[in-house]
Amino acid sequence: MAAAVLVVVLALGIAVVARSSPAAHTTSITASQPAPTPPVASEVPPTLAEAWRAPSAATPAPVAVGPVVVTGDDSTVIGRDPLTGARRWSYQRNLPLCTVGAGWGYALAVFRTGAYCAEVTALKAETGARGPQRNSDVPPGTRLLDDGYLVTATGSNHLETWRSDLVKTQEYGALRAYIEPGSQPRPDCRHISVAVTSGRVGVLERCPNEAGDRLTVLHPDDSESDRPVAELSTVLPGRDAELVALSDDREAVLLTNPTRLSVRGPGGGEVASFPLDLPAGDLAGDPPGEVVPTTRVPGAVLWWTGSSTVAMDDQDLHPRWTMPNTLGPGTLMAGQLVVPVPGAESVVDPATGSVSRTIPVDRGSYRGPVAASALGPVLLEQRGSVLVALR
Repeated sequence: MAAAVLVVVLALGIAVVARSSPAAHTTSITASQPAPTPPVASEVPPTLAEAWRAPSAATPAPVAVGPVVVTGDDSTVIGRDPLTGARRWSYQRNLPLCTVGAGWGYALAVFRTGAYCAEVTALKAETGARGPQRNSDVPPGTRLLDDGYLVTATGSNHLETWRSDLVKTQEYGALRAYIEPGSQPRPDCRHISVAVTSGRVGVLERCPNEAGDRLTVLHPDDSESDRPVAELSTVLPGRDAELVALSDDREAVLLTNPTRLSVRGPGGGEVASFPLDLPAGDLAGDPPGEVVPTTRVPGAVLWWTGSSTVAMDDQDLHPRWTMPNTLGPGTLMAGQLVVPVPGAESVVDPATGSVSRTIPVDRGSYRGPVAASALGPVLLEQRGSVLVALR
């Protein structure tokens, strides 16, 4: 009888665990075969019309990874055919999505559990098959930044960096549980903006009892994950700054009073300053998700100020040209730079900023920012919570 009771108890325990486990609340539909590679675009087409659209509130910018376009909305991640928008695979949890990004050939889905964006799942782009998974401590509003080697998840008071198996190589800021007291130098600071490049993570912090915002640059893979290693940390002159971009040895920071792009060098000292004529709206508030809108193209970093696109040299970060009245930083398509403008997409010379032609685009009543990307012959526009594919 005792043995029978034990069997019943074990069976009940297994049933409870099975019903409460993540697998019991997951619907994963993988592709029967890998998605085909889309055709290569030979040129930016002379006309652009809407091919398909899909809700995608969890992607702050289009996610084109491998042969698919990935959308994320509510609690579902979908890998789509870039030409038609047809579903190739999907992954659904009983949790709301925080964000969706990409890295190492995976779509990276971050789901919210309680107060944190805690559950991270890598999905193979070709099939949707699950890869590595981890638990995270980043707060809601996080964005995923891929430097080509590591991925950093931003947060208003905490950031994390992961390698390709989703093992954490760095965490910085306020920790939910401190294993070792004093491991974090400034846990009470608020993160204003974050930028990455290979081997460097920069964070602009607003700290209590400091007269100006603080610029800190971290080495994300040189330390124990809970004890960050800083290359530099310095207080800037004044507040309301934004960290725009990093290069191998430079940091570009937007400063106000007067408005200028300040390029910092060794130790965080200023090595160059460039005056900027920006409207007050471009300087109001901190960037959403702690990320200034930028796109990297060969030789340049494209920065959207909120009203203009500024091209900066990718080595010393000096401004090369400014294109006013734009809706986003732009993207490369068929080797050409395409920049969203009101009612159109402009084809731009990346060296000079001169516009060679303008292609009308009907965006209906939408008047907000446009984050763009391209996959094969398809130009992708993120318009708020909707992803639109143009051909």
